[in-house]
Amino acid sequence: MPQLQSDEVLIRVKSCGICGSDTHLYETDKEGYIIFSGLTKLPCTVGHEFSGIVKKTGSSVTSLKAGDKVAVESIMWCGVCQPCRSGSPNQCQNIELMGLSADGALAEYAAVKEKYCWNINGLSKFYPGDMVFDIGAVIEPVGCAYNGIFIAGGGFNPGAAVVVYGTGPIGLGAIALSRIAGASKIIAFDKVNERLNIAKSMGADFIFNVDKLRGCKPSDKVLEITEGWGAEVQVEAAGTAPVTLPEMEKSMSVNGKIIYLGRAATSTPMYLDALVSGANKIIGARGHSGYGVFPSIINA
Repeated sequence: MPQLQSDEVLIRVKSCGICGSDTHLYETDKEGYIIFSGLTKLPCTVGHEFSGIVKKTGSSVTSLKAGDKVAVESIMWCGVCQPCRSGSPNQCQNIELMGLSADGALAEYAAVKEKYCWNINGLSKFYPGDMVFDIGAVIEPVGCAYNGIFIAGGGFNPGAAVVVYGTGPIGLGAIALSRIAGASKIIAFDKVNERLNIAKSMGADFIFNVDKLRGCKPSDKVLEITEGWGAEVQVEAAGTAPVTLPEMEKSMSVNGKIIYLGRAATSTPMYLDALVSGANKIIGARGHSGYGVFPSIINA
C-alpha cells in the first residue's frame, strides 16, 4: 500500500490502459537501447492512462473526498519552475512521468497529488457502472491529442482536411476531436483493421490499411481525396516518424502543419524545402496538462 503524503489522494485503480510508450520500455533497438525516447527511471511500475475511486485523502486535500471518481494526469509538473509559472507545465524542468520515471497505475492502488486529479463523478450520468472508469482512463491520451492539435498546434478552421496516422487511443482522440471541430475530411491510416473500423465509427471519412495499399502510398491517397490540395493538418500518432513524416510532407497543403505526437528514438529524413515553399510547420507536443485540457474533454 502506498504511503500517503498530506497533498495526495489514495486511489483504488479501476481502469488502466496500456500505451505504446509502455511497450517501448522493454522493446529495444539493434544496439540494445530501449525504444522509448522520453524520460525514464527504472525500475518503476508502468501505467499512466488510468482512473479510479478515491479511498483516502491527505490532511491538506480540499477538492476531493473518499468515494469520488477521478481521472489523473500523468505529467507530474512541479508548478514552480519557469516553464510551469509561464503556463507550460508540459515542459516542466522538474518533470516526472507517471509510469515511466515514477511508479504508475498498473497496480491496485496509486498515491497521487491532488493537483493531478480531476473529478469525473458527473460522467456517471452518461456512462453507467464501471464504464465510467474506462472513459476516465482514455481522457489522458485524448488529452494528448487535444493539446497537440488545439493548444500547441493552434487548431484549424472548419472545413480543413485532417489526416491521422495511427489509430490507437491518441489517434482516435484526434479523429473525434477533429470531427467535433468541423473538419471536412478526416483520413486515417493504420495497419490494424479493427482499429480502423473504430476510427470509422469515431468520425473518420476514409480509412486505409497501409499494408494493403496497392500501387500507391498514403500521400497519394491524401492528394487524391483532397483533389491535389493536400491536408491542412496531419497528426503523427503512430510513433513511426521515419515512415510517416516523409509521407506527410508530400501531401501538406499550403500553410499546412504536422502535429508530432508519437515518439521514436530514431532519426527521420525529411525534405525541408517543402516547409519553406509551402510555409508549413512541424509542431511537437508532449502531454495534456494545463490550458484547461482535462476539464474541456470531460465536458465535451
